[in-house]
Amino acid sequence: MRLPGRFRYNQMVVPDRRASLVAIYPGSFDPITNGHLDMIERGSRLADRLIVAILGNPRKQPLFSVGERTEMLREVVAPYPNVEIDAFRGLLVDYAAQKRATYILRGIRAISDYEYELQMALMNRRLRPEIETVFMMSGEAYSFISSMMVKEIIRLGGDVSGLVPPTVEARLKRRILGERAQ
Repeated sequence: MRLPGRFRYNQMVVPDRRASLVAIYPGSFDPITNGHLDMIERGSRLADRLIVAILGNPRKQPLFSVGERTEMLREVVAPYPNVEIDAFRGLLVDYAAQKRATYILRGIRAISDYEYELQMALMNRRLRPEIETVFMMSGEAYSFISSMMVKEIIRLGGDVSGLVPPTVEARLKRRILGERAQ
């Protein structure tokens, strides 16, 4: 069986380099951090087209709407012409197949991330073996940052400069601190 954009070599499916390499970088991005931005910048060098895909998960209660997260992401990824922002619901591998992506890009900060990500990657492989998951180690300067931590630091009056882009920091302060942010 010939897969679009791929060819077989000794029973191993190998990407056809003539085809455009599309990767998906999924996440909630609530809010986007400098760690996410580092992954986007590095991931954009590995793919012809990198789709940063915001998961619309109705079970989570995000601080920002999908529309607000889309707007924030578009602001900060403007310097990367091959990066686009989108949102999805449902199975990631179905979304990736719909976008004709060959790779899912996932960041690993610590061993605990790896255990969870490996489980997800294996399930995704079972569901859609033609879509590969690529793990990328987070940059050392960002390996401790999480969106959850950033929100908690803001709530407690701490300084998050250097952890998120300045425009995101301003939005966080307005949303969490309200009038106190002025």
